[in-house]
Amino acid sequence: MAQITRDVLSDQVEDHLLQAILSGRYPPGSRIVESRVARELGVSQAPVREALRDLEALGVVEITAFRGASVRSPSKAELLEAYGVRAELESYGAQLALKRVSDADLAALQRSIDAMHRAAAAGDTHEEAVVDGEFHARLIGITGNRTLERVWRYLVPVARTFITLTAPGVDAIAAADLHQPILDALRLRDPDLAVSAIRRHFEIAGSSFDAAFPGSGAAGAGSVRAGAGGSAGHAATLPMEPITGLLARRGRGGA
Repeated sequence: MAQITRDVLSDQVEDHLLQAILSGRYPPGSRIVESRVARELGVSQAPVREALRDLEALGVVEITAFRGASVRSPSKAELLEAYGVRAELESYGAQLALKRVSDADLAALQRSIDAMHRAAAAGDTHEEAVVDGEFHARLIGITGNRTLERVWRYLVPVARTFITLTAPGVDAIAAADLHQPILDALRLRDPDLAVSAIRRHFEIAGSSFDAAFPGSGAAGAGSVRAGAGGSAGHAATLPMEPITGLLARRGRGGA
């Protein structure tokens, strides 16, 4: 494994660990041993410890006495809350994006959807998840609003960690299909239609999310619906965005 040699070690270690979590190398519940990560990356334990604290703040890992750091398994209610908020952020983002979106942007978004379909047809869930992330990140990036981008990205790791790795019954083709109405609304430059498409995106995606939490009921869903204006209060069962070094905290990855 290549050693990390750049200056801001903790940031780089954090990105490395986050990608390892999202790729499944560290599944939910597994331990992350500081000394082992430090040896793998050729760094001291100090930047690893700092990176783990940052990931704990994001809700991706938990650190407990005598056990150390382990990957969290977010609850259904937590995921629903996060995606209710995300639906609102992306709805706002779509309204901002409509003032700036270019034909080139629209073409790029269509390419992402086409790539999702190719990955789904090939059964490549990981690749579909990567391109799914590119689609949503590009939509937020078009807004030019760095604050929105930072807040949006802050919500992503918790849900993606669980959803990509453990949610059963994912329909990859349907997951790709959910993005086309958003793009169609952007092409029409219709803000109301864009907001409706994004909220519907999350609502449909979340309609099968109960399968990941059998017997959990709908306790968390009502509060999320309320937070999303009664339209989008569900978390998605489709593979969600990988971070791949895009965290915007501390000024990283902002666009």
